[in-house]
Amino acid sequence: MTSLESFAHSDPEILSGVPVFLGTRVPVQTLLDYLAAGDTLEEFLAHFPSVRREQAVTALECAKELLVPHAHLA
Repeated sequence: MTSLESFAHSDPEILSGVPVFLGTRVPVQTLLDYLAAGDTLEEFLAHFPSVRREQAVTALECAKELLVPHAHLA
């Protein structure tokens, strides 16, 4: 199972502890908001170049594991 610490961190001194992608101040929630609004991963990455594709993909894999029962077994 993918852990949050592999792509993001939470620090009370950065955005009041909201989880952000490692090495950035970009909240992980922003990726989900972009996708929910119909934007593509490429659009998100273009708007937030400090987030690496690998980080975004790992975040999505983590979300899938949390939301889809047994997704980590697939």
